[in-house]
Amino acid sequence: MKDGFIKAAAAVPVIKVADPVCNAERIIALYKEAVENGAKIIVFPELCITGYTCHDLFLQDELLRGAAAALEQIAKATEGDDALAFVGFPLEWEGKLYNTAAVLQGGKILAFIPKRFLPNYAEFYELRQFTPGPSVAEMISYGGRQIPFGSRIILDVDCIKDLEIAAEICEDAWVVNAPDIEHAMAGANVIVNLSASNETVGKDDYRRMLFSSISARTMTDYIYCSAGDGESTQDIVFGGRIMMLENGTMLSERGIFDNPYNSGKITFADLDISRLNFERRRMTTYFSVQPENYLHLPVHMERVETRLQRCFDPHPFVPSDREGRNRRCEEILNIQARGLAKRLSHIGCKAAVIGVSGGLDSTLALLVTARAFDLLGISRENIQAVTMPAFGTTDRTYNNALTLAKTLHTTLMEVNIRASVTQHFQDIGQDMENHDVTYENGQARERTQVLMDLANKAGGIVIGTGDLSELALGWATYNGDHMSMYGVNCGVPKTLVSHLVRFFAETTGDEQLSKCLFDVLDTPVSPELLPPTGDGTISQKTEDLVGPYELHDFFLYHVLRAGERPRKIYREAKLAFSGVYSDEVILQWEKTFYKRFFAQQFKRSCLPDGPKVGSVAVSPRGDLRMPSDASRNLWMKELEQL
Repeated sequence: MKDGFIKAAAAVPVIKVADPVCNAERIIALYKEAVENGAKIIVFPELCITGYTCHDLFLQDELLRGAAAALEQIAKATEGDDALAFVGFPLEWEGKLYNTAAVLQGGKILAFIPKRFLPNYAEFYELRQFTPGPSVAEMISYGGRQIPFGSRIILDVDCIKDLEIAAEICEDAWVVNAPDIEHAMAGANVIVNLSASNETVGKDDYRRMLFSSISARTMTDYIYCSAGDGESTQDIVFGGRIMMLENGTMLSERGIFDNPYNSGKITFADLDISRLNFERRRMTTYFSVQPENYLHLPVHMERVETRLQRCFDPHPFVPSDREGRNRRCEEILNIQARGLAKRLSHIGCKAAVIGVSGGLDSTLALLVTARAFDLLGISRENIQAVTMPAFGTTDRTYNNALTLAKTLHTTLMEVNIRASVTQHFQDIGQDMENHDVTYENGQARERTQVLMDLANKAGGIVIGTGDLSELALGWATYNGDHMSMYGVNCGVPKTLVSHLVRFFAETTGDEQLSKCLFDVLDTPVSPELLPPTGDGTISQKTEDLVGPYELHDFFLYHVLRAGERPRKIYREAKLAFSGVYSDEVILQWEKTFYKRFFAQQFKRSCLPDGPKVGSVAVSPRGDLRMPSDASRNLWMKELEQL
């Protein structure tokens, strides 16, 4: 449970209809398996102690007595464990029968949570046997104890800050006024659903959409567990569907009929409670009304650390599947291009100036600018692509810059800045052999001056090329490449820039342009401000200096999108980059990230306008209102302790 994680399981036993003794044995076996694997929340299907398809047998005393005895047996099996088990059980109380989730822990029955909405249409006729459960909890006498009974019950578990668990049963989630809404508004961040949902053609697609939507709308970890093999197939068939979702994202699932016939199934997921809590803090519109009459049951659970089985995407900004990645690239290119088109249209501007270096960022910016001009019906000749060779320019990047400008039919202009920078260094007394920060930044600022002046001459605007990752790290020369009149790449992280350029290379249809773009992709990332090596290749490689961008993008995503602490991010990064980077290397660059992220906010505080393209952005006018002089001590102290 360290760092806000808790392991959960959903288990579907193979039941025998109307045989609680057999069913209890199989439920206990799966419960033990879940506990042995570290699960602390364990969910079983609806009415699994008897089977959902008992129909009028539910009215028989013998079945109900057998079910009650089986529940006691299952409860006894939980002695010595602090895991919470949710088991489907037919509760008889005051002459009525209720379809409930019995909540078990440590040998005890903690609560009965009833189904409120009973389907009585199509193949369902639950009102024939069952009574809708009350929403407001009351205490009932059961087995010589007073036990809470009602759907408005939330289990407050003390092992993780603000871990609150609620339950609903099958049809409850399908209705317009579903209990999950009020559960979430009352504070529940984990909702379990014990279900017996039969299979019909197309139903599973709808079910997946429904529960993904519920999880996203309520910002919950949602555990759905439906009945499977063993249920009566007299008229319907059950597929044993399992879904474990977090804020709309599928963490783990089992499909219908995906197990050998007559074998149970169990699925695990590591729930991230702290991330859900962050998301709710961030969404100020989340809680508008606090539902009344909720019973909060305190539940004690020992804090333990179990091995995480959860997968962490090393490239969270980039979809892993090709189709999704291409769709994302097209969407981002449209956002960038239309953002620029609006700016040009608004100010009545028909010219743009952009510095092209032959590197990834300026290549993407040029491609986006060309697309914006096409949208506006303005000739691409009005785009002035300016290459500005200096002391660190290599033949490879220079030639790629020329090819890009020509194949995109822009107006190419070359301004060699060596002489002007040399004169400037003489003016300020800078030794040309001293390749310090002044030597580097002098070139960057000269290039920006050239671009600004050319934009004035053309009556156009300067297009910024800096990306989101560089802005997060402050890897930009203040009032140099940091400055423009519209920054089209400001919302695009470095790991995504390369995929956008690759997408363009694969879809352009222009063989020469495609070949050039692939060579740009193969070129090391560099500002090219230091002289090349003896063989004319790039000597200044950004990732050797500031660290791998894939690590920094991982840190950036988890800091801003999930609000995670350094220790947790380090733990996740070790799993995400296992076999790629050592633990020491990950920690080294995480320290670098935090140092630069805090120290460089002053650069982000005066960013030019530019479009947000994803859920992470650093604009001071949008997502990141951060003081430029905030202390990083708390974060660095935790890193030093790792």
